[in-house]
Amino acid sequence: MSDRIEVLKTNKLFINGAFVRSESGRSYRVNKANSKTFLANLALASRKDLREAVLAAKNGLIKWQSATAFNKSQILYRIAEIMEGRREQFVEEIIALEGLPKKSADLQVSQAIDLWIWYAGWTDKISVIAGGENPINGPFYNFTSPEPIGVVGAFAPDAPSLLGLVETLAPIIASGNSALLIASQRYPLSAVTMSEVFATSDVPAGVINILTGNQKELAPWLASHMEISGMDITSLDKKSEIEIRKAATSNLKRIGNFDTKVSPERILAFMDYKTIWHPIGI
Repeated sequence: MSDRIEVLKTNKLFINGAFVRSESGRSYRVNKANSKTFLANLALASRKDLREAVLAAKNGLIKWQSATAFNKSQILYRIAEIMEGRREQFVEEIIALEGLPKKSADLQVSQAIDLWIWYAGWTDKISVIAGGENPINGPFYNFTSPEPIGVVGAFAPDAPSLLGLVETLAPIIASGNSALLIASQRYPLSAVTMSEVFATSDVPAGVINILTGNQKELAPWLASHMEISGMDITSLDKKSEIEIRKAATSNLKRIGNFDTKVSPERILAFMDYKTIWHPIGI
């Protein structure tokens, strides 16, 4: 029997709950860690792809904002469940790209799964921590509650490729925002596989969109887009941060650059506070 031809995977962009090819037709090669051995071809997203992803995120935001906190927690927990079933694939990809030993790669996958569960637990508690009834000198009730700001753009760090992605994305989603994540250009496979997890989970289409490609090329377009309300730029270098902050002034985007990797403050960073007054007895 002759040797079989290897069936290579075509990695695509994840926009509006579907896997689509970049309109540019461009791609780039990713090699195995510390070698020139071919591993995968990844799509190079274009400016048009980014615009399509923002539109999808804006449309997906409506359904996600209207979901109950309990329903959001169920969906985030479901993401963790699916990841557990694909553990070996995540481990193999981390080993291939980052060159880590299996024990370290397995630990990173466990931490990423646990982190989705941790943020799932915060979805119905964040309003209690950050909101509540305010003391008023008068015949009124006064309540303050946090609410999502809208579409948030973010950049995944290079390493840890999977855990860093979850640290960036999970708080954005837990807050009720929709997201457009630019995957790590160097270590993109965890983001691609996470896209497949989202596609088979209960996350509504458009809530999470993931583009692969050149982060520095896409960053200015993301920063200047008028439908982006906030950005997480924690993983970017200082020069890129300055350029993005300048471009983001076009619509006063909320910019997050976090010292802590895991914290409820990362949820609140992309939320506004709404205060409601109501007369007593009516």
